[in-house]
Amino acid sequence: MPNRRATLLAFAVPLLTSCIPLSAVHAEDSTLQLTSVPGPFRADAATFKTYQAPDWFRDAKFGIWSHWGPQSVPRAGDWYARNMYIYGTDQYKHHLEHYGHPSKSGYKDIIPLWKAEKFDPDALMALYKKAGARYFVSMAVHHDNFDLWDSRFHEWNAVKMGPKRDIVGDWKKAALKAGLRFGVSEHLGASYSWFAPSHGYDQAWPMLGVPYDGADPKYTSLYHRPTDQPYRNSSTWYTTDARFQQEWFNRITDLVTRYQPDLLYSDGGIPFDKVGRTLVANFYNANAAKHGGKLEAVYNHKDIGSGEFIREAGVQDVERGVMDGINPRPWQTDTSIGDWFYSEGYKYKSISEVVHMLADIVSKNGNLLLNVVQYPDGSLPPEPMRFLKEMAEWMAVNGDAIYGTRPWKVFGEGPTKASSGHFNENAAYTPQDIRFTAKDGALYAITLGTPGTEVRVQSLGRKAGLEPRPIKTVTLLGSPAPLSWELSDEALTIRLPAGRLDTMAASFRVTFQ
Repeated sequence: MPNRRATLLAFAVPLLTSCIPLSAVHAEDSTLQLTSVPGPFRADAATFKTYQAPDWFRDAKFGIWSHWGPQSVPRAGDWYARNMYIYGTDQYKHHLEHYGHPSKSGYKDIIPLWKAEKFDPDALMALYKKAGARYFVSMAVHHDNFDLWDSRFHEWNAVKMGPKRDIVGDWKKAALKAGLRFGVSEHLGASYSWFAPSHGYDQAWPMLGVPYDGADPKYTSLYHRPTDQPYRNSSTWYTTDARFQQEWFNRITDLVTRYQPDLLYSDGGIPFDKVGRTLVANFYNANAAKHGGKLEAVYNHKDIGSGEFIREAGVQDVERGVMDGINPRPWQTDTSIGDWFYSEGYKYKSISEVVHMLADIVSKNGNLLLNVVQYPDGSLPPEPMRFLKEMAEWMAVNGDAIYGTRPWKVFGEGPTKASSGHFNENAAYTPQDIRFTAKDGALYAITLGTPGTEVRVQSLGRKAGLEPRPIKTVTLLGSPAPLSWELSDEALTIRLPAGRLDTMAASFRVTFQ
């Protein structure tokens, strides 16, 4: 189609020729050069009101994320590249003990140690697909300012250094081969302020005042220029430095142009006002052109931090948390079964915790994006391997209650109330906590725990008034045994087959006349 080809070229050509602009638009700084892709979306918040999450995302429900890179090398957890420059922190002490003082041996010296020598994306993707993932997200760049693709605008990238391979490209090939949708996450927006400690120095003798390697002008392209806007709290997550905003726009545009992902995730609100809105509009317009006018793209952003949160602009992401009720718009939880980057001794989530979160999230119109922690070499620790096996077993039986479903009239019932918001994911559910999903005229009731001899579903009792249709059948997913059940004013009471039900969450399918 000529129009589709012209649109894609309009997006790609300026980037491949040193970002020559089609238009230069920025209210605050006329030096910014932002390419614009023709289409229905523009860098105007009002145009995003037409956005609707695509069916593939609403049906998928469960995705797996690879939050992996050079910061895995020290095996000391998340935010290592920043915290190793903060005097007295555990990661500073770890770096001093294992790699030397950060004035001489800094994060730049960690990067070559990331070899990814056991990274087998096809084998990993097969495990993720079997465990039930319907989409996969590759981290493309973290706050450490290291690109995991063959970046045209940044020399610090995984093709030129470290593993010397296109990590994002290899993940995409594996995901498409496995039949999964593919996404990328970018955490670059916060990097400029986040990395400011690399320009500091020790706060005590014997190295008091000796600058860290981030202050060396030779490494400005990795550690950024000195800034008087260091990250201190959510209000300083994104910088106002126009030069870095232009760099962010160029690099993330290069990323989405080259790999054409189905999903783009920003770790915060939409970065940099009109700069970010332009990029999101371009992402949507190019995706629609690729799919003959049908928009298949998802943009994840959050309502925390200094970025712009426009509810209609994409799919809201809640980090390590859930919502307390059914959200009218599709949304997503992102979390990890361990620390974000591999950390020795970190306590992993159990399979029951993840399954209960998944059921709760899906009942409220959400998806779960789960980070599966990798060793620095790219292989999986034993805990994630065990989790994937157990998740595959549960999904094989219960997937019908998850995939392709929509919320029912209420999300659930039970004594446990999950708090809403980021960084709040530790609800202790019981078998009396039940979550509902609906599909093809049937209702699914999922117990968030191992039920005993019977299950009482109060929301289906006559007094609740939620379901006027007479019940036709009640079945337990994965069990051929017939169930005995009784409907009263108070509840639908389901009596279970003899013998212990060995599952951390049982799914019942209820059909109606």
